[in-house]
Amino acid sequence: MSTALTYEFTPDGTNKEYYNDPFHCAMTIDVPFPTPRLASVALKALQVDKELSPLVKRSFSVAPPSEGATNGKAGENVLRIVYKATTTRMLRVAVNSFMDSLNLVLEVMQELDTDALVTDDAPA
Repeated sequence: MSTALTYEFTPDGTNKEYYNDPFHCAMTIDVPFPTPRLASVALKALQVDKELSPLVKRSFSVAPPSEGATNGKAGENVLRIVYKATTTRMLRVAVNSFMDSLNLVLEVMQELDTDALVTDDAPA
């Protein structure tokens, strides 16, 4: 499983429009899943935890795989998370916490769901 990250940072003082939005630090995380059902399960499990800081916003969605995806499966099986924060530090802290939660969800799926994540050492 791979994860795609997109960063939107602008150096301080180089763009006045950049500072019109207080949530100018942003990151998009795309997490592909084998099936749309698993992407939906992950979405429901992760979105219940609210952001603790008012300096961070996030949104969740389930999207179809990008055109460059190699699995060739139709459906909406990519969990997309968009983070926006007022500072890069707040963005880093929020994303690190989210990655811990995502790891836990993936481990539970792997252990408890019959078709969740097929690994090289697990029978198919």
